[in-house]
Amino acid sequence: MLSTKTKWNLKIPDYSKTQPLPDVDIIIVTHNEEVELLRKTVNAATYIDYPDKSKVHIVIADDGNRPEVMALAKKYHIGYSGMEDNKQAKSGNINHTLAKMHSPLFAIFDTDMIPFSGFLRNTVPFFTENFQQLKDDPDHTDPLGFVQTPQSFYNADIFQFNLFSEKIIPNEQDFFSRDINVLNGGNKRALFTGSNAVFLRSAVDEVGDFPTDTITEDFELGTELNMAGYVSLATKVPQSSGITPIDMKGVIKQRTRWARGVMQSCRNLHIFTNPHLSMINRIILINAYFYWWAFFRRMIYMIAPILYALFKIQVVNANFWILMVIWAPGYFLLHYVMGDTSGMGDAAKIRNERWGEVQETFFAPYLFIPVLLESIGIKAKKFKVTSKNVTYSLKDKLYILPYLILWTITLVAIIKFNYGKYGSEILVGSVITFWLLMHFINLSMCLFISMGRPVYRKNERFIRRVPGKVQGNDGKWHPMKTEDISEGGVAFATTDGADSDIKENDVVNLTVKHQDYNVQLSGKVVRISHRDKTTIYSTQVKVKAGESQNHYLQLVYDGANKTLPSVQDTWVTPFDELYMNLIVRVRTYERKLSHYFNRF
Repeated sequence: MLSTKTKWNLKIPDYSKTQPLPDVDIIIVTHNEEVELLRKTVNAATYIDYPDKSKVHIVIADDGNRPEVMALAKKYHIGYSGMEDNKQAKSGNINHTLAKMHSPLFAIFDTDMIPFSGFLRNTVPFFTENFQQLKDDPDHTDPLGFVQTPQSFYNADIFQFNLFSEKIIPNEQDFFSRDINVLNGGNKRALFTGSNAVFLRSAVDEVGDFPTDTITEDFELGTELNMAGYVSLATKVPQSSGITPIDMKGVIKQRTRWARGVMQSCRNLHIFTNPHLSMINRIILINAYFYWWAFFRRMIYMIAPILYALFKIQVVNANFWILMVIWAPGYFLLHYVMGDTSGMGDAAKIRNERWGEVQETFFAPYLFIPVLLESIGIKAKKFKVTSKNVTYSLKDKLYILPYLILWTITLVAIIKFNYGKYGSEILVGSVITFWLLMHFINLSMCLFISMGRPVYRKNERFIRRVPGKVQGNDGKWHPMKTEDISEGGVAFATTDGADSDIKENDVVNLTVKHQDYNVQLSGKVVRISHRDKTTIYSTQVKVKAGESQNHYLQLVYDGANKTLPSVQDTWVTPFDELYMNLIVRVRTYERKLSHYFNRF
């Protein structure tokens, strides 16, 4: 990683002037997701910029063969590829659709992954540049197999949302997409992550289409392309945005599938012995393989000091000074490497080691057993699409139990181990106490995460400052500019001064500009607030169906959600987070108790 740090800054070329503009198939893959969710992605795909739009061919690949999805495709004048009795999950669906498509390039999108209008502009030129290089110098140019753009999400993930940290930490998956995979791409061996990527069709044909012997076809396909001699790149700036699950059941099931899938694919690819893997490629795959073993390691880290503190069972036969010589340098080197490599080109880090430990602790109780089972050949064969709907049933609340049990045992261990100690005894036992305290803090964070948090907002807000007009009670139209928008709301400020004519609960008409089109909206003012000398009107809106709705959806989703951070707030430590969560949740319970007793 250190040696490839300088390669992260991948510059996006212009379209080649000497190469013909290639046709591109855009395949949107769906299984059983809601049509309204699919509609946003389809709508966005129709707005993707390309110098010749007649060369962009959009198709929905639907292995549910649903009439309503076919109707959606017809409404947007795009292709539809339905199929029945698909036994090969996502791969089978894509391969079935690819058989009907013929463009030299194709892009893959999951149902919930909404492309930005600049997606092709920021990916296709890599191919046209590579075509020209192959023509000029075929002996010293490797063909480009695919370009992966980062996985990006417009809603807060389970760590951001449940820890009240939407303004403090970036999405947990950003570390891989915007750090690790960019470094992999620096070695021309980026991993495919299942969506938002553009492929060279002939390369995928050469390796026999998408693999069907694993539940992580993305990971395996990317490596097969690398082994066939194709390079793969990863860009750093998101070109699409999706929705990430925030309930325990959804998150755990998603990660279990990923863990089992990578184990399967590593076995299928024989990553330790395969002679067709280059050294760099092998290191990257082994790194991915051992990442999933980190959760087993984390369980040992948590249990080992407990065993010694409670039962004097020594997992590591070493005294204090040996630990200082052997363990401490590795521990602090890990902190240094994380700090040195994370957030390349950003103002701050995407992740540091402390947050990495919290996230590792969160997944550890649920992932170490699937990884063990998969490693000894007990396979998970069924591919299940991750549900993005939030559920908080009693069964879902049971996910807290492993953390609660470990948290309680760790607390008992801390008290028992340190009770009655003084002087040099405290120093000698400091390593055990240190780790018990670290795990106690990490497990406390996991308890807060698994306790969840009520979801009140139906739609995410996006900062979009676009001009428009609002019609007041006097019938006059006033110029205004939006502050933020969502599917169901617009916050705006009039630009000709605060308009006292508009009151709360007033019904207003609005128009907002998107491209050359005036989007028609109507709604009710639900709140009037003030920022400095500016009056902000927050309005619940409805959008006129048809073209207005399409333009409005594009206005909302064409770009990242800037209300969420892309890097960590380095002034806020996990300890601050712990304290904040404690206070917020105590106050919540205090309000509930007050409400209960005040009823009498």
